[in-house]
Amino acid sequence: MCVHLLRQSRSGDKARRKTNSPAPCYSANGPLFMIQLIRRFLDSRIGVIVAIAFLGLIALAFAGTDVSSNKLFGGVAGGDRVATVGDEKIGTAELQRSVQTALERYRQQNPTVTMQVFVAEGAVGKVLDEMLDRESVAVFASKIGLRAGRRLVDSEIANAPYFRGASGKFDDEIYKQALRQQGLSEKELRDDLAKGLLVKQAAVPVSFGTVMPTSIARRYAGVLSEARKGAIALIPSAAYAPAKGPDEAQLNAFYKETRTRYIRPERRVLQYATFDESALKDLKAPTEAQIAARYKRDAALYAPSEQRSFTQLVLPTEQAAKAVKAELAAGKPLDVAAREKGLRTSAIGPVSKNAYAGQTSAALAAAMFAAPQGQVSEPLKGTLGYYLVRVDRVEKSPGKTIDQVRGEISTALAAEQKRKAIIDLSAGIEEELDGGAALTDIAKELGLQLHVTPPITADGRVYGKPDSQGHPLLTPALSTAFSMDEGEPQLAEVDPGKLFLIYEVTEITQSAPAPLKEIKEQVNAAWILAQGAKQARLAADRVLAKVGKGMSIEQALAEEKKPLPRPDRIAMTRDELTRFAQGGRRPPAPLVLMFSMSENSVKRLEAPDNNGWMLIQLVDIEPGKVDDNPQVLASVTRELGALQAQEYEAQFIRATRADVGVTRNDAAIKAVKRQLAGTE
Repeated sequence: MCVHLLRQSRSGDKARRKTNSPAPCYSANGPLFMIQLIRRFLDSRIGVIVAIAFLGLIALAFAGTDVSSNKLFGGVAGGDRVATVGDEKIGTAELQRSVQTALERYRQQNPTVTMQVFVAEGAVGKVLDEMLDRESVAVFASKIGLRAGRRLVDSEIANAPYFRGASGKFDDEIYKQALRQQGLSEKELRDDLAKGLLVKQAAVPVSFGTVMPTSIARRYAGVLSEARKGAIALIPSAAYAPAKGPDEAQLNAFYKETRTRYIRPERRVLQYATFDESALKDLKAPTEAQIAARYKRDAALYAPSEQRSFTQLVLPTEQAAKAVKAELAAGKPLDVAAREKGLRTSAIGPVSKNAYAGQTSAALAAAMFAAPQGQVSEPLKGTLGYYLVRVDRVEKSPGKTIDQVRGEISTALAAEQKRKAIIDLSAGIEEELDGGAALTDIAKELGLQLHVTPPITADGRVYGKPDSQGHPLLTPALSTAFSMDEGEPQLAEVDPGKLFLIYEVTEITQSAPAPLKEIKEQVNAAWILAQGAKQARLAADRVLAKVGKGMSIEQALAEEKKPLPRPDRIAMTRDELTRFAQGGRRPPAPLVLMFSMSENSVKRLEAPDNNGWMLIQLVDIEPGKVDDNPQVLASVTRELGALQAQEYEAQFIRATRADVGVTRNDAAIKAVKRQLAGTE
């Protein structure tokens, strides 16, 4: 279901109306993809099919016009679709809107990410793959005779939390409002819900009840404690980098090829003012009539009252209760008599008469609030059986006169008046803003001080100063501020009912690659390093070949006649490797590779940021000892079972694709990428 169907803030809705921006709407499979897209981009999987299946209302993110009539797609054969699954078409508009939705979702984690970077990292392909997966399973489910009837769809709608009112039940008005908000017809919603239900029916049985045999789990448990020895060598790009930089043509070509590395985030300048109750005009003190009315309204609070504390014992029959009562009459304490019969007394209170009646019965409450302190009642029937109750304490309050609580009531009324006045003031300001009032005029009228931020990014930090702490006051307004036009002031609550913010955007600098002339030295250095990386790879291949023929890695490096660092000798257990994941750390890539290699092998791995190439050599594997600890085996069995289930799901998706037939329109996909990245 769409996250946007949850209630939005007034200022956020108003900003979207003024900017004509589509409200963000997140499908169930979109968030699944986006949770890991950037941070785990290179090693991300298709995703768990069951999660994809749960109400993946992609249509809610794709609603709107198609872009097939756009000039970008006019010359493409089949330009109104990026792919077909069986007889079903996935339109260019669907893909475009899905990527936009995925970006909005990811911006909740990384507000400054741009569409250009997003597209450059391969988001379009990943989103399309998930769309094809879902569509393939749905088409296959229909093909084998699965159905999602009207009643089943009705049940899904009725149980959706986004359509529930204050009572917790389905609210037809909220449902219709949500459809209007998303520009959807009921048929579109129902069709996509039915598709999601088909996916669920087809996919869940694939991995349900998957269990890994204990014999395999035992072998895997041994692998967890194995130890490996080897070496890791770095061949740095700097050692092979050319002494001379590029000429102008080379520099321009390199910049054009790599300009997505130099994209600057969108930044905006905001003008704002804050106000609280100090902006209110003088408020009159509460009158005597108001105080008297409040005293009358809350008369029950100030009337005389009585509360009592009890020790009670509940027995199943009247006969048993009378037997215990007889023991008490002979001098035995109530708790001792209860303990001897395997029962326990309970302490109740302090409670009022009405509260005690709600716990027991009206008759029992009347009797116990009439009994003297210290007395144990006769057996009395209550809600749970027969009660023996002892009055332990009686607390009486004489009540309060209006003179005694006048100051208390006056203070409460004054606070309420202030809260109402500031809410009325904020509502009045919002009406003025809707009517076209200028922020400067409102600030002057209220005597507020205007502040102007330096250019800030979507996370609130000052552009060019990554260590800045941002502007905490602006945090509630940032998402709206980065979706509104210049000169359209808005109102937001910083501290609900207490502190308010009026703000507007005065300057917008769009996200774009930095001009070459401003970063020429940086690009020049990157070109030199890139050239060195190419030569470093050739050197790595030479060393790799020599080590493969039996030469030691140290000798092979020495024959390069370059100032290369000595290789690091590694001795580590797999358990030590897994500890890197504790605290959210990611294990170094060379170590991960070393623990996936075969013995006496050498692999090549590119270092990040064109810094060179690494050679990983695995010399020895010492098998771990198998532990028959039942808890360890049970944990390993569950883990492997989950992985096995994911593998079954991935195979099922591939099989459905092959069965129904999937065709991509590469020209249209590229056109969508260009349009999203702003290169057309």
